Amino acid sequence: MSRYDSRSGDPTSYRDRKSDSGFGGAPSYGAPLRSSAGRKDYDGVESPRRTDLDGLTPFEKNFYVESPSVAAMSDRDVEDYRKRREITVEGQDVPKPVKSFEDVGFPDYVMQEIAKAGFVEPTPIQSQGWPMALKGRDLIGIAETGSGKTLAYLLPAIVHVNAQPILAPGDGPIVLVLAPTRELAVQIQQEATKFGASSRIKNTCIYGGVPKGPQVRDLQKGVEIVIATPGRLIDMLESHHTNLRRVTYLVLDEADRMLDMGFEPQIRKLISQIRLDRQTLYWSATWPKEVEQLARQFLYNPYKVIIGSEDLKANHAIRQIVDIVPENKKYNKLVNLLEDIMDGSRILIFMDTKKGCDQITRQLRMDGWPALSIHGDKSQAERDWVLSEFKAGKSPIMTATDVAARGLDVKDVKYVINYDFPGSLEDYVHRIGRTGRAGAKGTAYTFFTAANARFAKELISILEEAGQKVSPDLAAMGRAAPPPPGHGGFRDRGRGYGTGRPWS
Repeated sequence: MSRYDSRSGDPTSYRDRKSDSGFGGAPSYGAPLRSSAGRKDYDGVESPRRTDLDGLTPFEKNFYVESPSVAAMSDRDVEDYRKRREITVEGQDVPKPVKSFEDVGFPDYVMQEIAKAGFVEPTPIQSQGWPMALKGRDLIGIAETGSGKTLAYLLPAIVHVNAQPILAPGDGPIVLVLAPTRELAVQIQQEATKFGASSRIKNTCIYGGVPKGPQVRDLQKGVEIVIATPGRLIDMLESHHTNLRRVTYLVLDEADRMLDMGFEPQIRKLISQIRLDRQTLYWSATWPKEVEQLARQFLYNPYKVIIGSEDLKANHAIRQIVDIVPENKKYNKLVNLLEDIMDGSRILIFMDTKKGCDQITRQLRMDGWPALSIHGDKSQAERDWVLSEFKAGKSPIMTATDVAARGLDVKDVKYVINYDFPGSLEDYVHRIGRTGRAGAKGTAYTFFTAANARFAKELISILEEAGQKVSPDLAAMGRAAPPPPGHGGFRDRGRGYGTGRPWS
């Protein structure tokens, strides 16, 4: 049995002790708990200053014990395994990857949930990410959507919670997960509920667009895990409904998307309230300069694990078909395509604007197609209803703006259609990533117009890397078109992902 199994009956178990640790008694929101000056460079140049940590109650965060089978792996075995699963690592004293769930040493209550979920083996990000996270070190994880990263940080979070003193009245959460969108936050909560229930870990989801009352009540009763969008969480802190004094495990999920949506000031404000010796896990699907700069300021001596390549690329399980279409012919092209592919499977259609989303949905419904739409102007209740109808197959066609591009995990989306090409190649990759999830195959259709020509070269590179066919028309457009403004190659994809928007 693992030494961090809180159900071991050990009378000294952290979770079984009363909260006499001094964690309680939250500071006011307005006064930062500690300056973040001492945690500014993840190259190990400067660690959290001793004076910044004085008076803070120590906490346990290293729970990893290497199994005999993992210990027996030679350096060559490790190298071959990582190469086969496209795992690249950076950092000091990187642990070996695990090949099976048993190798991780998860407590029985976690293993039971894994067995119940029917998982066969860890995904690449889990294989390498679990040992890293359980060792208590900061972690940068770069992996495409649908790679299993949610459980890569949630299961270690559950172990972490079970090793801490129980919550006292007035305590805030122990684990904080920040996410860019309501949809992603809700999906993370569903996983946290599923895997945390057996050890009675309470969670809540804090996001805007819905009444605050139920969320406030959850926070006041006390929850170990908070999953939140930045804006609403700041509201809760400023209203003194919670505090971040107890947070020792911080996750930034879809960090690139949060920066793209302009959340950097809110992220900084929130992190300034969290103790410096926390464990921070920083997840991103891409690694542009803005994301790296933020990581350098908030992580200390982290591990870094990359699944696949840092270069932007699409899931190879997705068949990509790009058609050059005049703008005024797109709707007819869409209807003809739906007539060809409609077989009752779920079809997700992406538009650039909320207005366009509503217009096309209205036209489709007038023409007899079972379509519903989801975008940022819809109330949360309406968005939830549309998603439930789509997931249940009652409305197999859903149109969406980029609010649904990331974090939306709907099983069995067979087709994605880019009615409008997005404003960046990152968004293209994330949109089509709504299909081909969890090992399934999928198909993505993209309508590409002359107005999108500046993206042709990068799109061709993504298609070629994935072994997809490039049409002669698209190839000709790629030869003639200049690169997007601010473009700097795949490793430096420009300020604001090609939008030209400077970052603060």
